[in-house]
Amino acid sequence: MTDTLSKPLRLNTVSYPAALPGVALPAYDRDKVQIGVVHFGPGAFHRAHQAFYFDQLLATDPRWGICAVSLKSPGVRDALAPQDGLYTLAQLDAETTFRVVGAIREVLVAPEDPPSVFARLAAPTTRIVTLTVTEKGYTLSAEGGLDESHPDIVHDLANPREPVSAVGYLVEGLRRRHAAGLAPYAVVACDNLADNGWRLKSAVVAFAAKQDADLAAWIDAEGSFPRTMVDSITPATDDALRARVQTATGLEDAWPIQREAFTQWVVEDVLPADAPDLASVGVILTDDVRGFERAKLRLLNGVHSTLAYAGILRGHETVFEAVSDPALEALGRELMAKDIIPTLTPPRGLDLAEYADAIIARFRNPEIRHLLSQIAWDGSAKLPFRVLGTLTETLDAGRSIERLAIPLAAWMRFIALRAKAGEAITDPLAAKLTEIGAAATGDAKADVAAFLALDSVFPAKLTSNPTFVEAIEKAYADLA
Repeated sequence: MTDTLSKPLRLNTVSYPAALPGVALPAYDRDKVQIGVVHFGPGAFHRAHQAFYFDQLLATDPRWGICAVSLKSPGVRDALAPQDGLYTLAQLDAETTFRVVGAIREVLVAPEDPPSVFARLAAPTTRIVTLTVTEKGYTLSAEGGLDESHPDIVHDLANPREPVSAVGYLVEGLRRRHAAGLAPYAVVACDNLADNGWRLKSAVVAFAAKQDADLAAWIDAEGSFPRTMVDSITPATDDALRARVQTATGLEDAWPIQREAFTQWVVEDVLPADAPDLASVGVILTDDVRGFERAKLRLLNGVHSTLAYAGILRGHETVFEAVSDPALEALGRELMAKDIIPTLTPPRGLDLAEYADAIIARFRNPEIRHLLSQIAWDGSAKLPFRVLGTLTETLDAGRSIERLAIPLAAWMRFIALRAKAGEAITDPLAAKLTEIGAAATGDAKADVAAFLALDSVFPAKLTSNPTFVEAIEKAYADLA
């Protein structure tokens, strides 16, 4: 540590033991850590999430250090290399805690050093490859298979030993392992994409088949591509966080990370026998990832959207403000308990009532400034998955849809409010929604009819059902 008038020490291997009291430090000897994980896409979420779990695991098993690989930008490498891969994780809750994470032992930039990436992928010690490359990084077609027209895939199929895509690197790494007589590494996709592991495996096998039928058959038969679900709100790093971390730790950190205290990682229980013991550090291994996805989509995301639209109409700006409104909190709780949970079959390891309570507690986190406007955009794409499924099943079961109509009606009111104010609407159907919103008169029947005519959002099964239409009209009128 230094005196208050001098520049603080940069976080690194030498300086981190001098962090201020209360900062959690790696509970292992970093010099003894081996690299057993290669991760593609070491952005904020990976460092807040998967690397956090491996950091805990290293306290009992030193085989699971991470080689982080950036497919494009050198930004993470440039920030973390002077810090020997160390960074600070701020866990935001009523009481914020700080932890120095040491799981990342190496950062590579793939375009600058492909041989080093290949060497890590082909190393016998590498048993897991994880990815957070965003949905577009999977280079999938609209039908869900490999997009052979994607520019990166076109390049990689023509130059398979010089890939630029995640799929290309995965296949080249697996080809080298196959040639060396090594078992394939398990590939763990960690992006919010339904059936992510299955879809990635399909793309990888299809790519490999373009090169070598035997390689493709080996990957298909021997490869492990578990489906996963990940969850933890991770706000972007800014200068305010850097200053806060420096004050709390006494050390300068070029790229600290922040997230809410809640974190969840659900992995399909198909990992090979020599995989890391992820369950020992809180990862949920299950044969029902879809059950967890469905619960998250309907309970967390569905109520998020409800709070966004209803909250904006009541003058709120953030999730914290909305859930602090007694009327909106009551609406959220009743939606979950009385409308959403009855449509769910709880997967093993998930208590739905406890999960619902945890969601409200997360929304009440004063340290997370989650703007309702950010959640509100793209409603035409989100609401069919977040709300309409629940509503349809509730309607089919003969139960009331009075509460479930509220988020849909509130979305319609929100669109009209923005359109009449001349504000841009962020949505795949922006032009049509702006037209409908600008023409809205406040008459429930006419306005709702215009929105329900969007057949890409509302299926005919619902729009032809008088009970559904009347419920939306009533909710729309009540929100006036």
